[in-house]
Amino acid sequence: MSDNSNNQSVPGSGYRVFRLVKKLFVYLFAVCIIAAAIMFATSHSPNKSFFGFRYYTVLTPSMSPTYKTGDMVFVKLENANDINVGDVITFNPSSNSDAYLTHRVTEKLVDYEGTGATCFRTKGDANASEDTMLIDQDRVIGSVKFSIPKLGYIIRFIQLRWYFVAALIVLLWIFFRLLNKYLAPDTKTEQAVPSEQKTE
Repeated sequence: MSDNSNNQSVPGSGYRVFRLVKKLFVYLFAVCIIAAAIMFATSHSPNKSFFGFRYYTVLTPSMSPTYKTGDMVFVKLENANDINVGDVITFNPSSNSDAYLTHRVTEKLVDYEGTGATCFRTKGDANASEDTMLIDQDRVIGSVKFSIPKLGYIIRFIQLRWYFVAALIVLLWIFFRLLNKYLAPDTKTEQAVPSEQKTE
């Protein structure tokens, strides 16, 4: 008669160190991503771009119903040759202002008055008349490719209350870590019960 027992191998100290280092790396990477996202969202620089796009919050209803107040438009950086009548563009209307407008192109004037520059006439979809000023190519940021409704309100809140958002992220992370700890199944190694087998 012989006794056979199922021995469950216990991970060594080297494996535990590897898992600890792996977790620390993942958490550090996640913190860096979150910090970078917060810094990008809270930056007020008009020159910031992400993969060739810039984002702007619609502040007035001049482009309703296409883009409403609070929507966020994503603008692809383009030159004047890539912009045509009917495109919605974002531009700086004046060198004396930091404001940006997003209106639709109603006319494209190539080589305006023999200057070699391309100018655009624009109009808000909700406005009764065209804009009074012509926009030269140097003031154009690019054309709007897509938008996310009301996201501008969220980004604006983050810009004004970034410290609150950062604290909320930390608290949520702690909450889910504790939740995972107390709801995870018990992983204690169970003792295997020896079984008797008959041998001839």
